[in-house]
Amino acid sequence: MDARKKRILVTGGAGFIGSHLCEQLLNEGNEVICLDNFFTGSKQKVVHLLSNPYFELVRHDITMPYYIEVDEIYNLACPASPVQYQFNAIKTIKTSVMGSINMLGLAKRVKAKILQASTSEVYGDPELHPQPESYWGNVNPIGVRSCYDEGKRCAESLFVNYHVQNGVSIKIARIFNTYGPKMEPDDGRVVSNFIVQALKNEDITIFGEGTQSRSFQYVDDLVEGLKRMMATPDDFIGPVNIGNPIEFTMLELAEEIIKLTGSRSKIIYLPLPEDDPVQRQPDIQLAKEKLNGWQPKVQLTEGLTKTIAYFDELLKASS
Repeated sequence: MDARKKRILVTGGAGFIGSHLCEQLLNEGNEVICLDNFFTGSKQKVVHLLSNPYFELVRHDITMPYYIEVDEIYNLACPASPVQYQFNAIKTIKTSVMGSINMLGLAKRVKAKILQASTSEVYGDPELHPQPESYWGNVNPIGVRSCYDEGKRCAESLFVNYHVQNGVSIKIARIFNTYGPKMEPDDGRVVSNFIVQALKNEDITIFGEGTQSRSFQYVDDLVEGLKRMMATPDDFIGPVNIGNPIEFTMLELAEEIIKLTGSRSKIIYLPLPEDDPVQRQPDIQLAKEKLNGWQPKVQLTEGLTKTIAYFDELLKASS
């Protein structure tokens, strides 16, 4: 085997972000083991990789132990949209907590470096704007979103303690809103919701008054950030924000998607869900410093155009 070729395990590898990551890691000449229980991931997202002799797809749930010899682990397994993670809240918490324990145990045994895909949700509904990594967050521990928010916060704690107590080589990346091809049309995320509604010329539903804001990063920018985080020196464990600091309101996003799709959709307003954050914007100064000058390159219009083309093809194929 080529000395530079690594064996890399990607949990949640058949999901939206994981499938893009698997593809990139393979393109760089690595051997990739994609682990997924297909709760929110799908074989369809990685089927084109199956002919590659250095790609392996394993159906497995990380709440159960898994044994393999690898050099690196990207722990991405967890339902990540409100519709998905609230569907089975207990399972979501188990995936974050028990899944992390199992993957950290594996990393400890085989001396692998492990990256935790954490989330901007650890900041909750932030009282500090934009959010630096030093901010502890404002999370409702018993709210409808707590299964995800607190699960991910607990996972970060587990990672740090395995590092301190057992010397496991860890990385923690806090991912902000990400979009792009291979998203699910019914995952409840705002970008996929708006695009599907616009392509079908249905009413676009905005929760609240549309003034709440998000910062959207294209999936290629995120994958590059994750790979650079994994490659940082061992003494930098994070957490580090990986997101796009350019902020858009929900209304601005809806209007841009209507324009790009040429849709006849009208915008309608519904009540704001419980604990829905009003603002979410990353401070990415640390990422720029530590991740070899990383910053997002794909502008919203360019990224949305690619994502719209993907959904257009998907909807035509399913009709």
